[in-house]
Amino acid sequence: MDQYFAEEAILSMTSHIIFIIITWRVLQSVNFDAFFKKHRVFEARVLIIFITIAIGTTVSRFFLDFIAWSNSLVYLF
Repeated sequence: MDQYFAEEAILSMTSHIIFIIITWRVLQSVNFDAFFKKHRVFEARVLIIFITIAIGTTVSRFFLDFIAWSNSLVYLF
């Protein structure tokens, strides 16, 4: 039982990190300069980091839920 939780934890952490990295790379291609005041570089970077974490973890959670739902389909038949 403990092995299952360890595997799930590693899968979840890896998934979150991968999707946060993918989101970070995608958001780097967006020009956010028009949304921020001049000389507010630190605040802009912090906001982009928070947006990256929010989007990355949301997408990761969707894929992890989808995998769990797919594994539960076995009990349907």
